[in-house]
Amino acid sequence: MIKLFLKYFLLFYFFGINLFPQIKLSFYNAFDSISPININKHLTILASDSLEGRAVGTNGGNLAAKYIAEQFSDFGLEKSFKLNSFYQNIPMHGSISLLSSELTLVQDDTTINLIFGDDYFLYRSGQQTYIPVPLPLVFVGYGIVAPEFDYNDYQSVDVENKIVVYFDGEPQSKDDDYFNGNLPTIYSNQETKRRIALSRGAAGTILIPISKYDDWNSVQKEFFNEDVTLAYSVTGNLNLIMNALSAVKLFTDSKYSYDDVINMFYKNRIKSFPLKTKIKFKGAFKERDFISQNIIGIIPGSDEKLKDTYLIISAHYDHLGIALPIEGDSIYNGALDNAIGVSVLLELANSFSKLDKKSKRSIVFIATTGEEKGLLGSIYYTDNPVVPLYKTIANINIDGIAMFKDFESVVGIGAEYSSLDKNLKQTADKFNLMVQDIPDKFRIVEEFNSSDQFAFAMAGIPSILIYEGIKNKSKSEEEVLNAFINYYLEKYHTPFDDLNQNIDYDAAARHAKIIFDFCFNLANNIDTPIWNDGVNFINARLRSVAEKR
Repeated sequence: MIKLFLKYFLLFYFFGINLFPQIKLSFYNAFDSISPININKHLTILASDSLEGRAVGTNGGNLAAKYIAEQFSDFGLEKSFKLNSFYQNIPMHGSISLLSSELTLVQDDTTINLIFGDDYFLYRSGQQTYIPVPLPLVFVGYGIVAPEFDYNDYQSVDVENKIVVYFDGEPQSKDDDYFNGNLPTIYSNQETKRRIALSRGAAGTILIPISKYDDWNSVQKEFFNEDVTLAYSVTGNLNLIMNALSAVKLFTDSKYSYDDVINMFYKNRIKSFPLKTKIKFKGAFKERDFISQNIIGIIPGSDEKLKDTYLIISAHYDHLGIALPIEGDSIYNGALDNAIGVSVLLELANSFSKLDKKSKRSIVFIATTGEEKGLLGSIYYTDNPVVPLYKTIANINIDGIAMFKDFESVVGIGAEYSSLDKNLKQTADKFNLMVQDIPDKFRIVEEFNSSDQFAFAMAGIPSILIYEGIKNKSKSEEEVLNAFINYYLEKYHTPFDDLNQNIDYDAAARHAKIIFDFCFNLANNIDTPIWNDGVNFINARLRSVAEKR
């Protein structure tokens, strides 16, 4: 009796007496069904050693996909009409560069052989990557063309059939109207830079990391693994990431030295210019072709007019698989990245399926594959959507879940780009939460550009990732911030992101309930989220609407 009274009290508290009728009772029953026990159950399976880190194209990845599909079926989710299956099969191409690959710098009559792994990695690889005749190099600053900011690194140089060399990142700015100030734009994304280079006629790219990675060791951790691409996008161009210590040699006898361009970088006055060095390359690869799957389930909407519009809730289920051993452990379980996110996705699918009256709009649940290999599953989905992109109102992505149950604030990654910031504020107010900006210590990270929400945004769909903030009832902001930093430095993308961590399932369930409320309101609101004026993603939205795609 006391529990029943508390439920009714909370309903009055959160929604008001005028909203108490059956639809809100249905909401609360579904909301209340979100369980830390269920999240623990899913996570224990998805992050177990038996799934071997869930790498794409492996038995462990396939077992994870099968488990998610079985859960969707048990919850009564529907298969998409286009697929007639929970599986969206994606052809992929895997390539491992071998130590016998040959990269040679040619400087007049001098040649310098660089060593794979020590001096460089292939950013995108494939057996078509072959340069038998030395090609000239051109330094192009950040490798960006951004007309809306009147910025063009290619304006004064010819790069046709040449290899372009550029830094990671983008021009530094404190002006919100110029490259979004402290926030990264799509131009800091490596794939955007590569596409710009190829559109200018470049034969390949060399990326010099000076801001994203702490040192070459962190690059080695990421790039020693298999390179995976969508089968229809296997590149024949040379795309390298080069050790900054080795990149010095590229600038030998050129108009400006490597030290000169570093000084330009710090003064924010980078110039583009041709280099004296040429390169040739002969790659050696171990390759394979395989199928990996997005798992897609749908809960149809209940409103005659709105059920033909869609909200996507997504989380990636892949991780790094078996890789370089650390302290004798070679299984990269990815418990918090992102087995727990998928566990919450499953719990949300289950709770939405329990609503007596389903939401007005249809909800599409997608467990994506290949996120760790460059957002491959979400990119494939937006290339081959099962529901129209222009009728998809928003994407709510889940990549990581709250660590501490007493959080008193949330952060909306990408909220500043669209009207979703107002929706987030409404949900936050309901739970007496503050909406915080991203802590300054994380500003160097390409937060919005580095997970699946970016692929959906690139397709024109307003997107957001909701994290817990650093304001906490029982811990200082410094303690919370240090816990985040410790995770990223000590456990992120290592074998130690496993089930041996102290995972707070109550925090995960509370976070899931906030996402549930946020999504419930979006799925029942007659207003459609829109991009803010001047945001890069507007054109993709207008194009999908015009094409009715």
